Amino acid sequence: MIEIKDDGRKYILKLDGQRVAVSTYRDAGNRRVFLHTEVDPDYAGQGLAGQLVRAELDDVRAKGMRIVASCPMVAGYVERHHDWDDILDHPAGVEG
Repeated sequence: MIEIKDDGRKYILKLDGQRVAVSTYRDAGNRRVFLHTEVDPDYAGQGLAGQLVRAELDDVRAKGMRIVASCPMVAGYVERHHDWDDILDHPAGVEG
């Protein structure tokens, strides 16, 4: 069973209760800036990062926020999947 949880600074993906992927972020006003996504090497290649990114982007939309894809994984995902183009923002003003 896959569980995805937002703990206020990161989204965590658990598989059968074990943490296998994490995506860190910080908020800058109404923009959620995604910084880094990491999958446990033992679980790489199973599409878990994509599931995590999709869930976190859906959560951002549900919260009425915008996305800043500073994380290469998130940036690559939104480049290939255009479901979030309407809430995708540029990183200007969120550096540092």
